[in-house]
Amino acid sequence: MAIKVEMPKLSDTMEEGVLAKWNIQEGDTVSAGDVIADVETDKATMEMEVFDSGTILKLLVDEGDTIPLGGLVAVIGEPGEDISGLVSGGASGESSSSEAATEPETADSAS
Repeated sequence: MAIKVEMPKLSDTMEEGVLAKWNIQEGDTVSAGDVIADVETDKATMEMEVFDSGTILKLLVDEGDTIPLGGLVAVIGEPGEDISGLVSGGASGESSSSEAATEPETADSAS
């Protein structure tokens, strides 16, 4: 089953992070504990580790992008696995982040 890799909370005051550098590419095999990216927080540049093993099926953000806590950054799974439900906003799959953001959505658009 594909696993979501979400932006973790890397400091006590962090609300978002800037993905400074990917250390992996799509198709790479990773193991739990591998550093997959460098993330700039409000305090410092930190290493982002994965908590699961598998193949990087999709990188969903580019270097330099700002991602909120709990934002989806990548998907890990088995080669050839269908991840269309995950990358299109579907709810299937597991999350590898223990601290997913639960910010309420606001509807600011006029109907």
